[in-house]
Amino acid sequence: MNAWNNDIKILIVDDEPDILEFVGYNLKKEGYKVSYAPTGQKALTLASEELFDLIILDIMMPFVDGIEVCRQLRQHENQKNVLIAFLTARNEDFSQIAGFDAGADDYIAKPIKPRVLVSRIKALLRRQHHRHLSQPSAEIGGLTVDAERYVVVKKGQDINLPKKEFELVSLLSSKPGRVFSRDEILNKIWGDDVVVGDRTIDVHINKVREKLGAEYIRTVKGVGYKFDF
Repeated sequence: MNAWNNDIKILIVDDEPDILEFVGYNLKKEGYKVSYAPTGQKALTLASEELFDLIILDIMMPFVDGIEVCRQLRQHENQKNVLIAFLTARNEDFSQIAGFDAGADDYIAKPIKPRVLVSRIKALLRRQHHRHLSQPSAEIGGLTVDAERYVVVKKGQDINLPKKEFELVSLLSSKPGRVFSRDEILNKIWGDDVVVGDRTIDVHINKVREKLGAEYIRTVKGVGYKFDF
């Protein structure tokens, strides 16, 4: 157990008591502070009262589903950098894309073995920790990529992007002109232990182009993408 874990607060959101117990038990064994919410509405209430490091969400919940919970959380300034991972039995491409588009950081399919789940959670928390330590703000090509606020500023106007779209812009703009392969982008943004659909990266690139302008991200056929201006 790492002493650093004792400062990590995790909220588990699921309408199945067995899942809450299973996930909570395994995370508590690692020293994490765990809270529970049986509904999406309860999760939103708890998140408004306390800042969590990670929120683990089921998608299929009554009244307020996980996608909507994630979307509402990302609309609040103090929740933009909170890690959000879906833990769900739904594993279709369109569900993954919807989850990431709402602002999720990871998408974990049920059923999952306890050791694998804990490993995924640890990897997610490590990536977030290192990202905060190493990611400065940058001005390039008429854009300001503001890592502290998770916004891109263009001509004085804030452009709020979902978390994965922002991280994609931040990665590509960190080395203008350098071509990032699709595998490298998927590894750095989603992690090498996250399985996403083939269309996920294309969908995110297209959405960024719609919001920032098509001239910033260029496709290098057969290789990947680069930031150019």
